[in-house]
Order: sequence, then C-alpha cells, then structure tokens
Amino acid sequence: MNTDRVIPLSGIHNFRDYGGYSVKGGGRVKTGLLFRSGEHGKATDEDLDRVDALNLRHVIDLRGNSERRANPCRRGNNFNAEVLFFDGETAGLAPHVEAAREAFNVESAHAAMERLYAQLPTRDKLNWILKRYFAALAKGEGPSVVHCLAGKDRTGMAVDLLHHVLGVHPDDAMEDYLLTNSAGNMDARVAAGATAVRAKYGDIDEATIRVLMGVDARYLIAAREAVIAEFGSIDAFLEQVLGVDDAMRGALRAHLTE
Repeated sequence: MNTDRVIPLSGIHNFRDYGGYSVKGGGRVKTGLLFRSGEHGKATDEDLDRVDALNLRHVIDLRGNSERRANPCRRGNNFNAEVLFFDGETAGLAPHVEAAREAFNVESAHAAMERLYAQLPTRDKLNWILKRYFAALAKGEGPSVVHCLAGKDRTGMAVDLLHHVLGVHPDDAMEDYLLTNSAGNMDARVAAGATAVRAKYGDIDEATIRVLMGVDARYLIAAREAVIAEFGSIDAFLEQVLGVDDAMRGALRAHLTE
C-alpha cells in the first residue's frame, strides 16, 4: 500500500489524498484535489495551518448534528471552504459505535460491521449529503475533504463510490479503503474509539475495539453487494439515488482525472 498519500497530522486522524489511482481507459485520478479524514475537532494549530495550505474549496461533513456538537471542527485563520452537511442525523451513532452494540468478541464485531455496511446505502439522510458531495465535486472548484467521525465507514463508502465513477479499478479502490488500517497513528485512533465505545457499552476487550476501529474488505464488499442486490448495479444506485447521471459523471471525470 502507498502510504506516501498520508498527511501526518497530530489531531486529525486518517488524513490522506485519495487521488493518484489509475483509471479505466488510461490516465489517473489527479492528486492534490481529493482528501479524506476523520473529524477535525481535535486539530492542533499546526494541523490547521497544514489544512489551510491545501486551499480547500469544499468540506463535506458526513456526520449528523449530535456528532458535530460533540466534536465541533476547528478551523484555521485562512479557512475559506464551503462546509456541506445534513441538518439532522445521518446515523443514530457513528457506525463503529453502533456496531459495538452487537460486538461481544472479534467474530461478532466483524459480523456486526458487515451488517451495518449492508445497511449504509439505504440511509436516506446519509444519501442526502452524499448527493451534495458528488454535486460539489462536479463543479470543479478546487480541493475538497470528505470526512465523518473516524473517516473510515461513511467516508469509506463515499470514496469508493467516487472511485467507481472515475473508473478506478475495484481492487485499487479497496486498497485505498484498507489504507485506514495503517494510515497515521492507529493506536491513537483505537484509544479514542475505545473511550466512546466503552462509555456506552462497558468493558469491551482491546481486540474487539481494534476490529471496530479498523476496516476489513468484507465490510466494503457487503456495501457493494447490497447496492447491486437492491438496484441491479452500482451505476444505477448512483444515478437513481445520488443523481450522478451521464452529464455529472462526465464533469467529475473532466475535473478529477488526467
């Protein structure tokens, strides 16, 4: 896996560039335009300076209101991006916290995460903000960052769908998804997740917490298969639910690939 795309920040976990992958028909996704991460509420001043230097035009926050209230994003002095979010709840709980309800050990945690991912494409409020994510990027106005709480589940699905639109091979898209397990300080992310999960569900063991705070190919496959089972294809889901028609697909490819 290519860890060069990871931007090491102290207080923002899992911040990285998800461009650079080859696309069908030749060329590749541009770098320096597409970023993904966890929440920015614990960003240091130095982190904010580095984020400001990216000259972001859009921030797509996939969290719901309660998550934003609990961890409001910090902004740098030169922050000038449009922030897009759903005014309500995109999930009752962050997916890894939601899955912890049924996670008694490593095996049940994996199973709970698979079930949760299979449900993500049917969440209307999450789809509302995903639709705005694609529309914003289709404008071609400049760099963006998409994030949720941990930057792995809702964000992982969003990025996988965009990679599909741009023509990234599913194996390369999966590589980007799995980079969460090695991007930045995983121990710090596990510790942060453990605090939230244990506060709600009690003394869950370390191995199970690591499953909840990481990603696994089975999870993203579950989301992909759920979309195909319901809509017949990923392209049909993108067009019917997220509004990514041929015109928008062309605009996204024009702006984001080279």
